[in-house]
Amino acid sequence: MQVPKSVRKARSSPENERENELITRKTKLSQEIDCEAKSRSKVRMQRETDQKTAESIKRSKMAPQDRVRQRTNRNHWKWKRNKMAQMIEITDFDAPELDVYARLTENQLINRHEPEKGMFIAESPKVIERALDAGYMPVSILTEKRHIEGEGQKILARCGEIPVYTAEFDVLTKLTGFQLTRGMLCAMYRQPLPSVQSVCKGAKRIAVLENVVNPTNVGAIFRSAAALGMDAVLLTTGCSNPLYRRAIRVSMGTVFQVPWTYLGEETKPETVRNPDSEEEKEPGTGIERNLEPEEKADSGNWQKQLHELGFHTVAMALKEDSLSIDDPKLMNEDKLAIVLGTEGDGLAPETIATCDDTVCIPMAHGVDSLNVAAASAVAFWQLGRQAHKDNCCNMNSNYQLWE
Repeated sequence: MQVPKSVRKARSSPENERENELITRKTKLSQEIDCEAKSRSKVRMQRETDQKTAESIKRSKMAPQDRVRQRTNRNHWKWKRNKMAQMIEITDFDAPELDVYARLTENQLINRHEPEKGMFIAESPKVIERALDAGYMPVSILTEKRHIEGEGQKILARCGEIPVYTAEFDVLTKLTGFQLTRGMLCAMYRQPLPSVQSVCKGAKRIAVLENVVNPTNVGAIFRSAAALGMDAVLLTTGCSNPLYRRAIRVSMGTVFQVPWTYLGEETKPETVRNPDSEEEKEPGTGIERNLEPEEKADSGNWQKQLHELGFHTVAMALKEDSLSIDDPKLMNEDKLAIVLGTEGDGLAPETIATCDDTVCIPMAHGVDSLNVAAASAVAFWQLGRQAHKDNCCNMNSNYQLWE
C-alpha cells in the first residue's frame, strides 16, 4: 500500500527541520571562525607594522657600524652579496693593501703609536664568525675563490662593504709564504681593553697569566678557560698578546668569548725575535717578549688589586708546603684566582710569596711539572667545576673542542 505524498512530506518534515538547523549552525560557526581569523590577521599585521616602525626608529639612532651588523643578521643574502661585493682579483703581490696579510709583523699590526688603528688577523670562517659575534669590525678579507660561494659565503654576507681579495690556493700560498688555514683570513680592528674591575665583575673563577710569552700556549689556555668554566683571563704585560694570529688560531676563537684584559697599563715593549725560529717564516706569529724587566707588571700591585676585588690567589708552583689541587680548602673558596707562570721558569719567587696559597698537581713517575697549557687545563677542571657545579652538565655546547 502506497503512502500518500502529503503523509510522506509530513513524516519527513521534522528531519528536514533538524537538517536545516544543523546547516544554520554550521554556517554561523563558519562565519564566526572567519571573523575571528580576520581579527587575528588584523592584529598580527598591526603588530608587524609597529615592530617595523620601532626597528626603523632604533636603526636611525644606531651608529653606522651597528646598522651594518644588524643588516647582516637578516636572511637577505642575495641582496647583501650584491651590496657588499668588492671582489678584487690579486694580480700584484706588492700591493700595499696586502701588507697586512703578508708583510706586517704583529707589533706593526698592534700600532702602538695609534692604538685606534690597531688590527689583528682572524683565520678560518669559524674564528672569523666568533670575532664578528663579539662585535669586532672587519677591514678586509683574503680568501680562496672556492670559499666565495662555499664555506665563507655567510661570513662575506655579514661583513658589509669591505674589500675581498681573492685568488686560487696556489697563488695565495705564494703570496703569504704559508698555506692558509681553512682558506680565509680577515683583518679586523682591535677594541679598547676593558678595565680589570669590569672583567672581574660577577666572576667566581679567573685565570692570571704571568709572562706567558708563547702565543701557542696563550691560545691553548684560552681554549681550556672557555671550555672548563673560567669566567675571565687576566694577563701581565709580559705575556704574548691574545690577539696574535697564532694565539687566536690555537684558541679556535675563544679569545673573543672569554673576557680578558691586562693587569695594569699595557706598556709599549721593545721586542726580540729568535732569528732561527720557523715562526719567522709566517709573518705575525713570531714569539715576542719584553726586554725590560721594569716594564713587567709588579705582582704585589696586581695581587693587591685582586684581593680588593675579593679573590683568593693561588700560585701553581712546586713548594714543600704546596696544597694538592683537590684540597677542600680551595674547593670551598667563593672567588679564586689561579696564577700560572711563564714557560720554563714558572712563576717569579716574589709572585709565589705574595699569593695566598701555593698549589701543585700530584704527578707520577718522577715528573715534576707540566707544560703551562696542560697544567692550566687540569687546574681549570678541578678548581672551576665546583664554582660552576650547577652548570657543569650543561657546559657545551657552543664550543667545538676538537677541530
